[in-house]
Amino acid sequence: MKITICGSISSTPKIKDISKNLAEMGIETKIPYTSGRIIRGEVALEDYLAEIRENGDKKFRDNTDVIKEHFEFIKNSDAILVVNIDKNGIKNYIGGNTLMEIGFAHVNDKKVFLLNPIPEDVPYVDEIKAMVDEVLNGDLKKIK
Repeated sequence: MKITICGSISSTPKIKDISKNLAEMGIETKIPYTSGRIIRGEVALEDYLAEIRENGDKKFRDNTDVIKEHFEFIKNSDAILVVNIDKNGIKNYIGGNTLMEIGFAHVNDKKVFLLNPIPEDVPYVDEIKAMVDEVLNGDLKKIK
């Protein structure tokens, strides 16, 4: 099985752990481009987050179209796993980019797993409910 992991860049430490756990289960994973750069030590997470708050992500861009690259990962996967952890005071946060990735997976008939329950404090909760196949409640062993 191939799974593309989706989520906010601020969840990179959790994305790293989940990717490792899935690999131990025999599941191949793809992770967001910037998370990969952070995990490899090319960019510090704190520096990245501080810079994008101040100036956007232009400093960290190269010639890679990270959105198109991630969508290619999704198209070539069996499913996505959304790492939706607390952010900005919202429990189980799902941001705009991750919502697009959920939609992309959905229209390409890919299974959509959420690590945690659907956030209740986002205006697009109904759209998320319509596209999610399974909420794992933190239990990766539910992935089949």
